[in-house]
Amino acid sequence: MLDSLREGLQNAISKILNSNTVDEKVVKEFVRDLQRTLIQSDVNVKMALEVTERVQKRALDEKPPAGVTKKDQIVSILYEELARLLGGEGALHLDKTKTNVVVMLGVQGSGKTTTAAKMARFYTKRGYKVGVVAADTFRPGAVAQLKTLASAVGAEVYSDEKEKDSVKIAKKGKEAFEGSKNLVIIDTAGRHKEEKGLLQEMKEVVGAVKPDATLLVIDGTIGQQCFSQAQAFHQAAPVGGIIVTKLDGAAKGGGALAAAAATGAKVYFIGTGERIDDLEEFAPTRFVGRLLGMGDLKALMDMVRQSDVEVDEKATQRMMSGKMTMDDLLVQLEQMKKFGSLKKLLEHIPGLSGAVNVGELDKAEGRFVVYRSIIQSMTGSEKADPDTINSSRLKRIARGSGRNEKDVRELLSRYKQMKSLFKTSKGREFRQMVRRMGDK
Repeated sequence: MLDSLREGLQNAISKILNSNTVDEKVVKEFVRDLQRTLIQSDVNVKMALEVTERVQKRALDEKPPAGVTKKDQIVSILYEELARLLGGEGALHLDKTKTNVVVMLGVQGSGKTTTAAKMARFYTKRGYKVGVVAADTFRPGAVAQLKTLASAVGAEVYSDEKEKDSVKIAKKGKEAFEGSKNLVIIDTAGRHKEEKGLLQEMKEVVGAVKPDATLLVIDGTIGQQCFSQAQAFHQAAPVGGIIVTKLDGAAKGGGALAAAAATGAKVYFIGTGERIDDLEEFAPTRFVGRLLGMGDLKALMDMVRQSDVEVDEKATQRMMSGKMTMDDLLVQLEQMKKFGSLKKLLEHIPGLSGAVNVGELDKAEGRFVVYRSIIQSMTGSEKADPDTINSSRLKRIARGSGRNEKDVRELLSRYKQMKSLFKTSKGREFRQMVRRMGDK
């Protein structure tokens, strides 16, 4: 997620942490790196300059607290200022004892219908009885798409394909679910933001159903254009919150988040991938922690709970003590795939997002089928202690798995790297995380 922004920020931090001294020249060079990174991530130039000027002033003027180095203080200042740039903390609060109504707004192509289904999934897993209203009468196939997605997550859908008035559908849908559901999500039509018909329709829908929350869904790939889009909708129907989608790798994602926050509306959720579970609550401080390589253990534990990951306590203990077997490696790879990707998992773990080569991770993930066949061709003793695999055993394993000897050597190398990771100081947080998973 936001790979270029994260890489630029972490490179700037690494440079200052590795410098011999921290003087005015080093601070100003650090600030120039930050400005370049933020502007390349499509953050508004004025906003980028303002935040970096605050970082520079504080870094030069403030004295570090007792026991804190100047380098660590500067990283802390950056953390605070970036979190401030992305808006204040705040979650969408719903009352389970009543029927909460949420209206989804957005232009066509923003991912609104998919996000409505993701929200249904998000709240269904938290014990809500969710109903979804298909009030998009403009886009062909919108109703069928919503029915397919919502049924997959266990949410009931109200639709009336004979009715062409979206305001009437929204109102009847709300009435149909009132009393039986404690969350009703209304998916509305999307066209171009300049179309007066769309904005007028939004105004009428909101006026008819009187929602508890009006959420604007914005495509994260449009960058700082988020600001003008949010303003156009806000003038038609006051926006209570924003959801920024398509942030998985979006080069303009930083600009989108900063622009959304600049509207004054809270960014409540972000879409981080194509899977139905790839929607997470947005907390600026935790998000910035991930960008800077500090991790986000709370989001990680939410991922664990939502992914139905099973934890083998004995295997966990072996891994934490650095005695991982090949069977343990195979099980962990299978479990981690439930998160969507290993890279996504590791970016939540403090100290590990920058410690592991992303290219190597992607390669290992893509080779999962190859590795599984090789491990399954090993004897029990070889899986328990791969160090016993000599040249003749390696040839036999390669023949038995239908792979070549290079593949087997590659797997053995990956195994040693992962085993070593658990033994290092950088793996301490990982071991703590695994222990928490075992305590679920």
